[in-house]
Amino acid sequence: MRLDLYFARRFLRALLIVLAMFAGLILMVESLDQLRDLADLGVGSAAVLHMALLRVPRTLYDILPIIVMIATLVLFLGLARSSELVVARAAGRSALRSLVPPVAVAFLFGALSVAVFNPIAATTERSYERQKTLFSQGEAQVFSVSDEGLWLREGTPSGQMVIRAGRSNLDGSQLQEVSFIGFAPDGTPLYRIEAQSAQIEDGQWHLTGAKRWPLTGAANPEAAATVHDTLTLTTSLTPDEIRDRFGAPEAVPFWELTSYIDKLEVAGFSARSYRMWLQSELALPFSFIAMVLIAAGFTMRHTRLGNTSSRVITAVLLAFGFYFLRSFAIVMGQNGLLPISLAAWAPPLAVILASLALLLHLEDG
Repeated sequence: MRLDLYFARRFLRALLIVLAMFAGLILMVESLDQLRDLADLGVGSAAVLHMALLRVPRTLYDILPIIVMIATLVLFLGLARSSELVVARAAGRSALRSLVPPVAVAFLFGALSVAVFNPIAATTERSYERQKTLFSQGEAQVFSVSDEGLWLREGTPSGQMVIRAGRSNLDGSQLQEVSFIGFAPDGTPLYRIEAQSAQIEDGQWHLTGAKRWPLTGAANPEAAATVHDTLTLTTSLTPDEIRDRFGAPEAVPFWELTSYIDKLEVAGFSARSYRMWLQSELALPFSFIAMVLIAAGFTMRHTRLGNTSSRVITAVLLAFGFYFLRSFAIVMGQNGLLPISLAAWAPPLAVILASLALLLHLEDG
């Protein structure tokens, strides 16, 4: 047990050091990118640093499997160089037994990343997108899904418009049971429109079965209301922008994914990409285990046996191959080319089994 705790502590220390190094590197790169992107908008250095800090958690979270792999290389290369693995083998401990502590730490780190780090990364990513829109456009256009339906706020220099729909088609271009409320730049409500349906096309909302109430200049809005078989409203939105308002699945915190999926499906939207992301997040701890086993398979031998650099390069290439295979499977699952469960779970489980076979062949004959 004492040796297990020693190996686990060494791996955790290597993991934290590599994580801190990548966080600092990402912060520098993001600061330069934000400085370049926001230079023409007159944004100060404090805002640039703030935007860079908002980007760090999301970028760091995306490369966590690579960080786990590098930390495993650091651990086992250090143990092999100091002959501690040789001593462990001489004491009767097999290679697979020595892998139990780092595998356990990797699994717990993966579970903690999904439960805690994922919501932090999702929250900072949403804040980054909101701040970026405010800097570039001056107004934020917000999309949300709730139990009451879809909510969309469109902001322009001439005012704002809040749109609520009971349901929608898959791409958000056709809304049913729609309400439009227009506001002046000072926040004064100007009108309210209720329509049976609304379709966006060529920069306009085409409403059918609409009723319009003026909210200013009329003592009795109901008496001044007008009914229209068809009505058009100018908009700066496009169907693509409405789809973008959903945001990437990565922008939804893990603990809110299930309820968000239910709301999307009730509203009439496809939630396949969100279901794929949910399953891939559940499989993330096993992806970390796969990275540990890939790196360990090529670095647990003593350094005096030679070919250390070639074995490290091979491990890195295979780890990156698994990383891109996992990403490719997620994309295929989101597009419906693979079943969601197969796309999420097959890559890490297949790599785990292949790595175990390699370890049994190389270490235990």
